[in-house]
Amino acid sequence: MKKLTIIGIIGFGLFATQITEAQGTLTYLSNLGQTSTGNNPVGSNSWLAAGFFTGTNVNGYILNSVQLGMADASGSPSGFTVMLYSAISGLGTNPGNNLDTLNGSLSPVSGGIFTYTSTDNLTLSPNTEYFIVLTAGTAVANGAYEWNFMNTSSYNPVDNWLATVTLSSNNGSSSWTRLGTNPNFDYSGFALNAIPAPEPSPSWLLLLGSGIFIYVRRTFQRHNKTS
Repeated sequence: MKKLTIIGIIGFGLFATQITEAQGTLTYLSNLGQTSTGNNPVGSNSWLAAGFFTGTNVNGYILNSVQLGMADASGSPSGFTVMLYSAISGLGTNPGNNLDTLNGSLSPVSGGIFTYTSTDNLTLSPNTEYFIVLTAGTAVANGAYEWNFMNTSSYNPVDNWLATVTLSSNNGSSSWTRLGTNPNFDYSGFALNAIPAPEPSPSWLLLLGSGIFIYVRRTFQRHNKTS
């Protein structure tokens, strides 16, 4: 009977998690087409965080990549790191926990657009705030990477994605402050590409569930005959 229970649990898990083929990658946010109005330094003592809210797709979004608009670096920086953080609320909304460290160039010293991809096919929850967080292995005095910013946020009216202002911290764990002044806050230059997480296919799930039910029933009948 224990084996039958395990089979049923596995079957139900397959039934519940089967999904249809995902749609293609979409760019949900981007202000990279805007003219940069300045840049902020990235270093071990100058962490930067650009916030954004995801859209309304009930199943969330599979993160594909983040593209960053960078200016020429100053000095000789190293150890550039791009991460995706959750958000926590206190006196304001700040970066919380590191969810994923993205893959891409470790030293974007020349100005341009650099692409960073998710290592874990991270699924972003709908209607939720996250942060793109940048740091480096060297202090700003020894050299800094430079992240472009604009005075205008990016917004996607179709799915209601929204980019928020850029925050800065000297250690990445406390005292996050907004950069810029109202109404000209700093909105870091980035694009976010993701895949809308698909819904389960009713016909496929019905077929799978029927097959599992028949298999478990026949196994149960054989078990009764031999017991």
